[in-house]
Amino acid sequence: MKTVTIYTDGACSGNPGPGGWGAILEFNGVEKEISGGEPNTTNNRMELTAVICALQALKEPCIVELYSDSKYVIDALEKGWAMGWKKRGWVKSDKKPALNADLWEVLLELCQKHSLHYHWVKGHAANPKNNRCDELAVNEWKKLRS
Repeated sequence: MKTVTIYTDGACSGNPGPGGWGAILEFNGVEKEISGGEPNTTNNRMELTAVICALQALKEPCIVELYSDSKYVIDALEKGWAMGWKKRGWVKSDKKPALNADLWEVLLELCQKHSLHYHWVKGHAANPKNNRCDELAVNEWKKLRS
């Protein structure tokens, strides 16, 4: 399997409010940037959408090195929380409903196709690729605001 490195980020102006997401996919020294937005969403939905769209852009099963500054995304995948929510009918261990079940459903399905390794990075810090994803995401919500 090919190894692809993916960086993702989501952003929102207000929460909820106009939101954007950005992703960078790297393979064999080639980078591809993708981004998008929604007029009324949340930061977490944009974080999830960034990962979903990046994985959907892959044309075959890959080993994926996923970098995100979202503890929500990284922890829920790496620690198995999202799988637990799904098994309990989208209910968290505290008996509250799991948010964004529609997106988690899609993401968990994509995770079955690929071999993912998770990397949390500090947001707005010294990671140029994460900072570029943030820039892409912010540019998307700014387009929707006007």
